[in-house]
Amino acid sequence: MRIYLSVDMEGVTGLVDAQDVQPAGRDYEHGRQMMAEDVNAAIRGAIAAGATEITVNDAHGPMRNLRSDMLHPSARLIRGKPKNMGMLEGLDDTFDAALCIGYHSRAGTSGVLSHSFMGHEIEDMWLDDRATGEIGLTHATAAALGAPVVLLSGDDTACAEMAEWDSGVRTAAVKYARGRFAAELLPVAEARDAIETATAAALTGELPAPRPAPETATLAVRWQSASVADTLLNLPGVTGRDDRTVAISGPVPEIYRQFRVWLNVAASLTDQRPYC
Repeated sequence: MRIYLSVDMEGVTGLVDAQDVQPAGRDYEHGRQMMAEDVNAAIRGAIAAGATEITVNDAHGPMRNLRSDMLHPSARLIRGKPKNMGMLEGLDDTFDAALCIGYHSRAGTSGVLSHSFMGHEIEDMWLDDRATGEIGLTHATAAALGAPVVLLSGDDTACAEMAEWDSGVRTAAVKYARGRFAAELLPVAEARDAIETATAAALTGELPAPRPAPETATLAVRWQSASVADTLLNLPGVTGRDDRTVAISGPVPEIYRQFRVWLNVAASLTDQRPYC
């Protein structure tokens, strides 16, 4: 059983502020340790369920947050950037299931550190006119690549967002949002046990088949800056919906790959970098 972990940071146990998750933050080193331990809890759960091969993709910001010496020795780590598939680098249909660890809710919600890929530059996103963020787009792309998402950990708003997107995905809430930069935290041991237990349960028994992916889907993104939308209209296949909203249609993995290019274009025009 081959298992893939896509690991973000904002939804990790105990973390509530940019100082916890950004390399310049005063508590970033502590955040890295907390991130590693959440990942290790999921790895232990996967092993308990019979996983024979585990790949971890560091999917947050610079994508070199996880230290290999902190990671469970049973897992391989994909680290660094750029990656053509970003948060899903290395995922294909040879994996039996995918896990989303440390994820957060989409832009506009009151979840802890909520956003969609870029801190303030993306105002909203839709996949086939369904409001989405990192959770929905990751879920849909993983399914299209042939690996179903079976578990997500994060705060309660992230868990609720995943349940709304796909009620069949098991979730593990490690904190409860009290605003965008505050949360009621589970005790660390309890949070790690929740991740480990939920992972083992999600991977025990017959795993679900990925939902059939549509041949063509449409991704639309509303940017804060009209200049980003204007620039993206120069790319093949990109259409405008209004002054700040652009869209593209195609197979889900291809529009996901194109969207990664959009993030780089937006970063070149603003003072933001994608931090997922």
